[in-house]
Amino acid sequence: MAQREEPYRGDSLFRGLFRGFFQLGIYKRNQGRIARQVTWAILAVVILLGAWRLSVFEISGGRSLQFLVPAIVALAGLWLAFRLVNIPSFADFLIAVEAEMNKVSWPTRTELFRSSMVVIFCIVFLAGVLFAFDVFWRTLLKLLRVVD
Repeated sequence: MAQREEPYRGDSLFRGLFRGFFQLGIYKRNQGRIARQVTWAILAVVILLGAWRLSVFEISGGRSLQFLVPAIVALAGLWLAFRLVNIPSFADFLIAVEAEMNKVSWPTRTELFRSSMVVIFCIVFLAGVLFAFDVFWRTLLKLLRVVD
């Protein structure tokens, strides 16, 4: 039996992704809402910081272009970030992330405090041990006149 060769689907993938950026609907509106909102907010902060940084550069064409170009970049970036978190494959990933985060057993306040104190104590203890080793070797090497 001869194997049938699958057609190349890269073009249809790109076409579906491109079409996804210009839809107005929200994919699975009530699922993974927090993960999507946080992801969009982080992307929005990065985009707005980039647009603000772009406004600092001198653009030939006057002051109006110096603020118009970053505003257009910011609006386009915010729209693309919104559409990105609603692309079905990425949205499904964020929905799965939020579902897994809901399964996590978070520690209570007292457990968190105790665990933090153990970590802080271990760090201070190990810093003291390293300081003692440093003093010991520095003293020994000075006595042997290896270092000044």
